[in-house]
Amino acid sequence: MCSPSTFSPARRGLLRAGAATLAASPFVRALAATAGDDYKALVCVYLHGGNDAYNTVLATDTTSWYAYHRARAPAGSTSIALAAPGTSPVAGAARGSPAALGGVLPIALQTPQAGRTFALNPLLTRMRSLYGNRRIAVVSNVGTLREPTTVAGFKAATNKLPPKLFSHNDQQMVWQSFEPTGATVGWGGRMAEMMAAGNGSAGAFTAVSPNGHALWLNGPTLAPCQISVDGAVRFDNATSPLFDSMSAWAQLRGVVASDTETGTLERAYADIGRRSMERGALLGNALPVLPAATRYTSPNTGLATDNPLAQQLQAVARMIAARQTLGLKRQVFFVGLGGFDTHNGQNAGHAELMARLDHALGGFHDTLATLPSGDATGLVTTFTASDFGRSLVSNGDGTDHGWGGHHFVMGAAVRGGDLYGRFPAVGLDTESDVGSGRLLPSLSVDQYGATLARWFGVPDAQLGALFPNLASFGTRDLGFMA
Repeated sequence: MCSPSTFSPARRGLLRAGAATLAASPFVRALAATAGDDYKALVCVYLHGGNDAYNTVLATDTTSWYAYHRARAPAGSTSIALAAPGTSPVAGAARGSPAALGGVLPIALQTPQAGRTFALNPLLTRMRSLYGNRRIAVVSNVGTLREPTTVAGFKAATNKLPPKLFSHNDQQMVWQSFEPTGATVGWGGRMAEMMAAGNGSAGAFTAVSPNGHALWLNGPTLAPCQISVDGAVRFDNATSPLFDSMSAWAQLRGVVASDTETGTLERAYADIGRRSMERGALLGNALPVLPAATRYTSPNTGLATDNPLAQQLQAVARMIAARQTLGLKRQVFFVGLGGFDTHNGQNAGHAELMARLDHALGGFHDTLATLPSGDATGLVTTFTASDFGRSLVSNGDGTDHGWGGHHFVMGAAVRGGDLYGRFPAVGLDTESDVGSGRLLPSLSVDQYGATLARWFGVPDAQLGALFPNLASFGTRDLGFMA
């Protein structure tokens, strides 16, 4: 169930009025009536804990590389600085260490930046290939901002700042909802609610998570649908007996979904049970079986291992494959990968996470390209998000909470093979460092989200209701979507 919104009554009214207006608009009526595969989906890949963006996408020009190594390989500490492009892996080096991984992977920009060169983490091989094929873009230095902010304004407290910076729980909420602790409605859910009318009777499947509860998916009234990595979450099992009796399932269904309950809690429970059974039965019959490639090779053990992110994205791909059967036009999905709070053991821990991310996104792209209904890579845009970036400076064996970070956007509708936004001047005591190696974002989550929302079909007039800080920034569309 979706909890009641914590927005002010005025803003709740604006959001609901906007959703109602959009639902009644010619845009949604035309969407609902369109023949063929006029489908779009947004998939949020959330990296829980704050991804170390500076060991994910790197500036490799001489000035930046020197400053990067000075910050990440201080004397007397374990170096967390990756090796230069072209460096061969060292046989026998500690697994997951920079020496074992070899050099970072250079990338060429469609729009070169004078005096600057860039690379990806050595383990992002499939993503580098997709970048070269213009299926992935890098959006640099994104973070929670309420207005354009300077280091001087941050230190003097003259800029309006996001609440409770550098706190995991609070920044997760601000990223997903633009509200601090206690928020219950996310911007993905608000988009979903705007578009749900176009999905007709399948509107319950507009917002979907195989990653459990996700704030980003909650709408003002629309509750997201949770599925398992195996597909539909079935309350009952039509092929197996319960307590040695097939009829016991019918008896249990009657108890759980009783319409004779009089108490508020009992009625709510019955409603959840009824809805779960209906959705489970529908999905169980609609989801196709797809070839699974959900095991990756761990850089730390060398063994083939289950990849939880790939499993979640496989479930998403099955939902997308069922879009025509279910009559869906617009969907938003949330998947997640944990472990990014790399205060220590950074080398081995981050290597494992990069290997999982690379395997999962590469496999998801390949699966979408070969769905039974045809290539869906142009219909689905996948993007990363995280609590915050990490500090540029090493803390001895890892990194601490930062602010701005770099993100990936993937799909055939993406203007890939390029880097968007101003990549920060890498080094200590620069115009970007607000202290302790925490680099000030240059792009806001509002701008990042608004660019995705415009592609998804949200009219410009509705963007202000979705992204409350957008009006403070001159650029509403960052240009990475075709």
